[in-house]
Amino acid sequence: MYGWAFTFAIVALIAAVLGFGGLAGALGNIALIIFVVALIGTIIFFVLGWKAAKKIIN
Repeated sequence: MYGWAFTFAIVALIAAVLGFGGLAGALGNIALIIFVVALIGTIIFFVLGWKAAKKIIN
């Protein structure tokens, strides 16, 4: 998911340079949403994996 967020951010930058402000803003917002969802998912899976490993060790 981080790759998608990075791709949308790059396309937004290119669109902004070319003068497509509305499209660049929309793509920037999409990139931000995807990044936040990926970050939350990463944190959730990290905690679940940590708890599972802790249960196996004990």
